[in-house]
Amino acid sequence: MTNRRIALRLCFFALLLLAPVACQTNSGTWDRVKESGTLRVGLDPTYPPFEVADDNGVNGLDVDLAKALASELGIGTEFVYFGYDGLYDALATKQVDVLLSALVIMPERRRDFDYSEPYFNAGEILVVSSEENSISEMGDLDGRRLAVELGAQGHVEAIQWAKRLGDLEILPYGSSGEALEAVATGQADAGLVDSISGRLFLSEQMPDQPQLKRLDKPVTVEPYALVVRIEDEMLLVNLNEALNTLTTTGQLDQIIARWLDN
Repeated sequence: MTNRRIALRLCFFALLLLAPVACQTNSGTWDRVKESGTLRVGLDPTYPPFEVADDNGVNGLDVDLAKALASELGIGTEFVYFGYDGLYDALATKQVDVLLSALVIMPERRRDFDYSEPYFNAGEILVVSSEENSISEMGDLDGRRLAVELGAQGHVEAIQWAKRLGDLEILPYGSSGEALEAVATGQADAGLVDSISGRLFLSEQMPDQPQLKRLDKPVTVEPYALVVRIEDEMLLVNLNEALNTLTTTGQLDQIIARWLDN
């Protein structure tokens, strides 16, 4: 047998020995969570309607989601507050088990952290008059007037679309609310705003006389997700399973609607 074949066989057997180790899933944090019966959730309680703290504790969309996920897993929750800039450090130093605080998936952080499946898209949406039926997407805005918040992501996206369409007039306003008021008063044919601002604005309309409606198809994607340490694979598996249950049963949509559409 040649030296090359011997070397290849040795490599093959080494891989066989290492494979079971490589395939093992780290369950340390998940075991501790189950044993303690508590999931420690890190958040920045200064971002309503997702999380805000007052004399009665903390509440918001993310808080309700954390409680619903924990209920699915048969455990309780403990909320730990941090400033936004300190969230990832708190997770890395094991002060909490998971972050749930309106955090966008950031690929550059995947070396040390991992993300759940997205639970909310905070990207840009189109808002039009409740009587408008000819606009269903950005491509329908040729020859139309589009209201945006000056300098916001919607403004940036609108500029890119203006380069593709022959005649899109962009109307910048001082805030997303002013942009949507322009649509409501007929000064603009549509508004392009982030989904949070847009849905909150629409929730203030008279239910029996809505002036505006949002289109179902988002224009951009800005996914919010839970964050765990990269080694906590089993915790992430269980969180994703619970999140999938909330999604398929409609509970996730109910939580989102409770805070953004009512």
